[in-house]
Amino acid sequence: MTTIYCLPGYGGSLDAGLGAALIGRGFDLAGRQTIGSFHDLTFSEQIDLVANDLRSLFWYEDAKVIANSFGAYLFLHAQTLLPPYIGHVLLLSPIVGASEDEERLMIFEPPRPGQLQAMTKARTYPVPLRCEFHVGELDWQSSPTAVTALAGSWGHSVTVVPGGRHRLEKSYVSGVLDRWLEQ
Repeated sequence: MTTIYCLPGYGGSLDAGLGAALIGRGFDLAGRQTIGSFHDLTFSEQIDLVANDLRSLFWYEDAKVIANSFGAYLFLHAQTLLPPYIGHVLLLSPIVGASEDEERLMIFEPPRPGQLQAMTKARTYPVPLRCEFHVGELDWQSSPTAVTALAGSWGHSVTVVPGGRHRLEKSYVSGVLDRWLEQ
């Protein structure tokens, strides 16, 4: 049975949401829940653990990594500690830096908000070899403009989901999973 490395969004567990959809399709999951003891670690400790997981257990061409929202941010920062990832990566509503919603007067600023862009500009970011991005058109936390710019700089395309918000519709994600898991 195939084991998938999964990184859920902030406050997420491996057996709910995206994880439940993967388990329901018959896959085993490994990864890091963003709750409990992992949540209590520093950001540096979190990305060190993710990088170690990938390097020691999921470093092969057919490996599959799925990350959602803040989980994608963890993956992208763990990647800064590694050579370009050789497996298959699916990023859903990936956080790629700071964002704001001017209408609701909300700001989101994760740790190291400009590191991915700075490394990309300096051409020092170790770009994953096979990485697929999906982001909602109306997502204010995972700005489609920022995601498209970053992925485009890396030579990867982005699917911007018309009318989609940060939490992509279950039917959309289900279709993406069905197709992507066949790779």
